Amino acid sequence: MQTNSLLKRIEHKTQLCIVGGGLAGMLAAIATARHGTKVVLMQDRPVLGGNASSEIRMWALGAFGENMRETGIFEEILLENMYRNPERNFSLWDSVLYEKVKLEPNITLLLNCSCCDCETEGKTIKAITGWQLTTYTYHRIEATLFADCSGDSVLAPLCGADFRMGREGRSEYNEDIAPIEADKRTMGMTCLLQVSETDHKVEFIPPTWANIYETDQDMNNRNHVVKGQNFWWLELGGEQDTISDTEEIRDELLKLAFGVWDHIKNRGDHGAENWEIEFLSFLPGKRESRRYMGDHIMTQHDVRSEGKFEDIIAYGGWPMDDHHPEGFHYAGEPTIFHKAPSPFGIPYRSLYSRNIENLLFAGRNISTTHTAMSSSRVMATCAIIGQAMGTAAAVAIANNLSPRGVYENKITELQQILMQDDCYLPWHNKAISALTKKAKIIAAGDAEMLRNGKERPIGEKENLYIGKLNEAIEYAFENEEQVNEIRLVLDSDLNRKTVTGEKMFVDKPMPCGRLLNMQPFGFPTTMLKTFEIECLDKDNKLVYSTKIENNHQRLVKIPINKKAKALRLVPLESWGCGEARVFSYEIL
Repeated sequence: MQTNSLLKRIEHKTQLCIVGGGLAGMLAAIATARHGTKVVLMQDRPVLGGNASSEIRMWALGAFGENMRETGIFEEILLENMYRNPERNFSLWDSVLYEKVKLEPNITLLLNCSCCDCETEGKTIKAITGWQLTTYTYHRIEATLFADCSGDSVLAPLCGADFRMGREGRSEYNEDIAPIEADKRTMGMTCLLQVSETDHKVEFIPPTWANIYETDQDMNNRNHVVKGQNFWWLELGGEQDTISDTEEIRDELLKLAFGVWDHIKNRGDHGAENWEIEFLSFLPGKRESRRYMGDHIMTQHDVRSEGKFEDIIAYGGWPMDDHHPEGFHYAGEPTIFHKAPSPFGIPYRSLYSRNIENLLFAGRNISTTHTAMSSSRVMATCAIIGQAMGTAAAVAIANNLSPRGVYENKITELQQILMQDDCYLPWHNKAISALTKKAKIIAAGDAEMLRNGKERPIGEKENLYIGKLNEAIEYAFENEEQVNEIRLVLDSDLNRKTVTGEKMFVDKPMPCGRLLNMQPFGFPTTMLKTFEIECLDKDNKLVYSTKIENNHQRLVKIPINKKAKALRLVPLESWGCGEARVFSYEIL
């Protein structure tokens, strides 16, 4: 690549380089870093989170149904936000995302840096180069492995990886919800509009260039009730190229958004007299563009048959939500929700390239057909795919394997690591440590579920120990044992039924607008807030104790590094429910 000699150039050498800092790329970077891998994360925006960030503001949703909320690092981030950001301020949300990456010592974060070049050797990527606008600097990164979490699969045309864009024809995979003929059409983009309610009348004067929608019929049957509306149907661009035409599409989306708000405010009675625009994104939120092709291409049939793959590493559970390519211009239903089971499994083989040997990917660009992607594209699903991919990269680096080699040699190990990190894998149990198995449990009530390998309610089974505060749960051994760590999984109320706040938004990571006098949001009362860990020696003397206060995380790991004949978990205080609720208590 030819560059001006006066421009600054920085060279990096690392083990994994990730392009794209949306939720998938973020969680991939955090996961691989926590497992000891050095990673460079290149993000072309000033903030992290992609469509979930303050720049776009789409709420990050995933699998439908009771107890199906995604856990692992994603739940860690949500709980941190609930604890520190009860008003659900988007700047604070950005800061939570930023610090989760920035404070990881194994991550080098390059913000405002766009990938613009790629060097290859045969079927491998050797290095990529990014341009950092804020510093007028080129960053060249050499790495063992590369991962594309950019959504647009920016590396695909640069490195020659196989990819697709558009919709497969119905006959190629016998998908009955696919179009009869293949085409290049996709789902469109949205410039999200957020509005807030005030206690006074607010005038709105639209820009002279805004579209005009005189009547409700001009709104093409779009439900435009203001309260609780996130305006996802402000959508265009599916008939164009959602990469190369983005600037043109953005201009049209702004005309559309201001025109819709003008209609709601000034052309008929829509109950919006006291409402005003709080935010309008000038950065379109994108649903679909390039998709990589991996060793397995997920289809509609994989989704509908629950995806019980041997190499499952994540799960989905959103319906196949296929937006019409014409977007707002289409007068019919803007999307069709084709039924999908919740959960359905996602295979590891859909997370690495079939022809570039050191390339992984995560997010909406994984190896699927258009129909399957219409479900797997939602952000909470993309987030846990990212954690799985990052963990796989760490396994690959640790064992000197290619991404495909992880599938061939280490898939069971990968699955167990993910579950150890609080990722739920349907139809799989987490392996319990030998030390935990050999201990005798002394507790009031049935505490055996603390070591059954199931760490959330599944079907009719709660898999949850419920005990009284101040009553210890003790693990006792015949002889002293070396204890390195205590691992706890607590009840963060996956259904958010104990969280106070506006009911319309209480189960969402962030709200899509502001209601008048909207109250701050609470924290799950089911969580254990304060507890002690005690270690006893062979003479029943206390040799170590620690008190954890103000805990607000579901997964808690406590380093011990002591010999002990007994260990006690003493729950002292919850966040409000008045009892101790614990899914797992493990000794490592």
